Amino acid sequence: MSLLRCGDIGRILAVRDPDCHHSGSDVERGLLEIGFVEGACVEVLHQGFPGRDPLAVRINQTMTVALRRCEASAVLVGALLNPQRRGAASVSPLESRGP
Repeated sequence: MSLLRCGDIGRILAVRDPDCHHSGSDVERGLLEIGFVEGACVEVLHQGFPGRDPLAVRINQTMTVALRRCEASAVLVGALLNPQRRGAASVSPLESRGP
């Protein structure tokens, strides 16, 4: 999810901590507890400056949370729409692993 830009909307495909090779890490568990569950719709609302950290993300159009970019990298998202890019439609899943 950390690769998405402001205005991008996606659907959560999985939550897994890239730094932890087994499920159940603290980051993964925390994200699941606050609503980052498979199938949920997410929208990136804002990115901080400098370094684009933290991200403000809306989950299922009901709850807004702020995440550090390293936390967002644990959320595997399939992009659905970016209203700022014309012709954007369902695309292949994005997995963020970088800054």
